[in-house]
Amino acid sequence: MTTAVPLAVRPALLLGVPNRITLIRTVIAMGIATYAFHTGDLTWLVIGYFSYWFGDSLDGWVARRRNEESLSGAVFDIVCDRACSFLLAAAFMATYPETIGPLAIYLVQFGVLDTMLSFSFLLWPWVLSPNYFYKVDRPIYLWNWSKPAKAMNTGAVVVSLIVGGYTGAHWLPYSVAIAACVVKVVSSYRLLEILRGRRDAVPGEPRATQV
Repeated sequence: MTTAVPLAVRPALLLGVPNRITLIRTVIAMGIATYAFHTGDLTWLVIGYFSYWFGDSLDGWVARRRNEESLSGAVFDIVCDRACSFLLAAAFMATYPETIGPLAIYLVQFGVLDTMLSFSFLLWPWVLSPNYFYKVDRPIYLWNWSKPAKAMNTGAVVVSLIVGGYTGAHWLPYSVAIAACVVKVVSSYRLLEILRGRRDAVPGEPRATQV
């Protein structure tokens, strides 16, 4: 008798359409980031970030539509997000040295704290990706992987850098980067408390029930 392989771990999904999209969008975004690094042109930086964000949304949407979400795809997506973000941030810092401070805070937040949080779903075998972490703990999910949280995670920092550069409000990107870092620290502390059994997790739905 043959035992069916769970969808989440089927080897064929390593070469599935969503992972191909993830690979292609990463190559495109990193290629644009490299060109922006070379030219020092803000326009190419903006295009690079747009291609990264659009591709990051597209691969997840396709995975859900095709019922091809997988653990390998989630891990691959997390790794590729860091690759794109780090190279784009490096291009930003090389072009505009005044952004080094807030982007350094962002890289610690996204590269260390958010990475740890994003991979924590692997501790629960029945959670397919961070997008389903509400099944473990709804507050951590809302703070990190709900749609508003995802938009704030990278987008808010980049937008604040551009706005701050044009308006002279250099305090703005620092404030946004520090606020995002605080969210990650609080989320990490809550996660550790749950893992140590000192706090009960609060599973729920991805959003509040409409009345």
